[in-house]
Amino acid sequence: MVTIKQIAELCGVSRGTVDRVLNKRGNVKPEKEKLIVEMAKKLNYRPNPAGKALAARKKHPVVGVLIASEGVHFFDDMLTTMHHAAERFSSYGMEVIWRSMKGFDAAEQCRIIDELKDKISGLIINPVNDQQVIDKINECVDNGMFVVTINNDVESSRRHCYVGSDYLQGGRTAGALLKMICPTTLKAGVLLGSLNMLGHNQRLEGFQEVMHNHPDFTLLGVAETADDDLQAYEAARSLIADNPEINAIFVVSSGGYGAARAIQAVGREDITIVAFDTIPSTIDMMKKGLIKAALYQHPHQQGRRAMQLMFDYLVNGSLPEKNAYIMRNEIRILENVAD
Repeated sequence: MVTIKQIAELCGVSRGTVDRVLNKRGNVKPEKEKLIVEMAKKLNYRPNPAGKALAARKKHPVVGVLIASEGVHFFDDMLTTMHHAAERFSSYGMEVIWRSMKGFDAAEQCRIIDELKDKISGLIINPVNDQQVIDKINECVDNGMFVVTINNDVESSRRHCYVGSDYLQGGRTAGALLKMICPTTLKAGVLLGSLNMLGHNQRLEGFQEVMHNHPDFTLLGVAETADDDLQAYEAARSLIADNPEINAIFVVSSGGYGAARAIQAVGREDITIVAFDTIPSTIDMMKKGLIKAALYQHPHQQGRRAMQLMFDYLVNGSLPEKNAYIMRNEIRILENVAD
């Protein structure tokens, strides 16, 4: 019987590349894909799913998923897709242990990692950018665990790869949008989840980079909201009360709904909001004209890709081909938000 290993050797590629082509999982250059398909046909390759599943079950791969998802509806779509993938991969014996947390407490995240580390061989984590967490991830990797960061990264760690959006580019895009939408004089406040999240800092950096060349821009303040709508509501109200001249709010992460409710409550619908994530509450506020635009970061693709990378490594032994799998930031306005 012809094996994937033999096809890989004859084509001069990795077994993981052959597996992706034969199982139609993409991310292979067209010329390599054509070569592999032709070689498999020539050798009359026939997959043996029962054998593959049996071999995988003997390994008993266990994945830990740790996401700061409590109260953050952006993660609903991501986790739905991850659960579907976990069900699909369960026939190969892959088990998933699910853990969630609220907010960005580094000590709590480390505590959960410690709880999981002796039970799992792979970890998908939405990490807090704190040295305690970085050290814990490095310890896991040093002990042979496969680690994928999702939606947020800690670049100084030794994680195997990152799956998520380009936060710096997202901040630049939001800044450019506000420059296009708002009056010539732009006086803006910024709401972000936590300064302990690398991505939130990168979006703020990208936003400020674009605004640096604005002829008449004032940053009125930056407030942390823990990605909580109630805290976002209070922070937005405080910004407005302290700065009556404000005419824009950039919501770096979750919290667009809270900010929109705040401008509605104080009768300041003249304030322009640009936010992230097209969750139902954001769409509702877009329909009311309170949020002018949102940036979409493909939560389904993020979840699907992270689980696929885990499966490829733990079941097939294939390391990621990239250090980072970046999802494109897409601009959504009312007219295309349902697309």
